[in-house]
Amino acid sequence: MDDFDFTKPQPAASAEATPSAPFKAASSPFYNAQVAESLFRASGREERFAAGAEIFAEDDKAKAGLFRKAASRMYFVVSGEVALAIGGKPLDVMKPGDVFGEMAVITERPRSASATARGDVVAYSLSSPELQQALVKAPEFALMIMSVMSDRLRFIAARLAARRAALPASAREMSLFDKGLLADFEAALPRAATVRHWSGANIMREGQSGAFMYVVKAGRVAISIRDHVVEYVNPGGTFGEMALVDQSSRTASATAEVDTVLLQVDRPSLLEAVRARPAFGMALMRAIAERLRFMNSVLSAAGAP
Repeated sequence: MDDFDFTKPQPAASAEATPSAPFKAASSPFYNAQVAESLFRASGREERFAAGAEIFAEDDKAKAGLFRKAASRMYFVVSGEVALAIGGKPLDVMKPGDVFGEMAVITERPRSASATARGDVVAYSLSSPELQQALVKAPEFALMIMSVMSDRLRFIAARLAARRAALPASAREMSLFDKGLLADFEAALPRAATVRHWSGANIMREGQSGAFMYVVKAGRVAISIRDHVVEYVNPGGTFGEMALVDQSSRTASATAEVDTVLLQVDRPSLLEAVRARPAFGMALMRAIAERLRFMNSVLSAAGAP
């Protein structure tokens, strides 16, 4: 993976996404099927599904124990096609090179759709522990998935910024690392800077370029779109990841709600930390995935343009 630059978009694999379209990795120019296949083959297991076989069902949740469903797995399609559906209604078709089921693995939430083999299907699959172990050798894969999700977040933020519909009255509260994990994360970084902002200070603005992500060590940060607060980041929470993974402009503004202390992290430092302890990569992917779920709900509530 070292020869693939995740900060540079590749030719898009499909048309531009729409608000109603499912989250699909291949729709992002930051997704590289060869990189994904290499990781799945090296760290996952091969699976074969006969035509009509149910791969997973909507609202399935990872369970353990005798006669219960195995833990959630994410899939890379090698051959054949997989149909996704919500409430029995067709949603999309996954084709060779596509990844699906990753949101349930990353967030450990129930499935948001069902998946059924259309014809015979060969795929490779990964569980959450297998993905975490794979990140030891390939921490860049976490950045690719983060870039893919960030690409979708940028799309949603642009739609919200362009419309007049009201944003939600109540903002989401966000935290990620507990005190112990935050201390471990800071210790694993080969270099990091601690920055302080007084109450009311602007930390970043929509449209600005950025090269760092931030972790709140103390205080509280308000994240806003169109000057409307949509999220509060508490100690242990992160923001600014999108600019770090693909060096894009900021899609939201951040303001210190109170006197705030931040851990400023650059891309090389993050990769080293994830390589040393892949749980950090899983946590960061989970944070962006949860933000993506939330912003999708905001876009749905605002209504179609």
